[in-house]
Amino acid sequence: MSGYAICTGTCYACKRAFTFNPLYVPSLTIDGVREPFCRACIERANAIRKDKGMPPLEIHPKGYEPLPEQELP
Repeated sequence: MSGYAICTGTCYACKRAFTFNPLYVPSLTIDGVREPFCRACIERANAIRKDKGMPPLEIHPKGYEPLPEQELP
């Protein structure tokens, strides 16, 4: 039998709770802590980046999906 893992946390930018894959969620290390960002905030950031001629932040296809337990470190 196999299962899945998914994290629940708070987006660093908007402070809303969301679920994410702990290995692939877009995140930044801030003051030594890895902080996750929700899809909506990444999409808003990408719109701003596009207007400024910057490349978009990549969202890993598994970033907001459950993690198969076999992939847990």
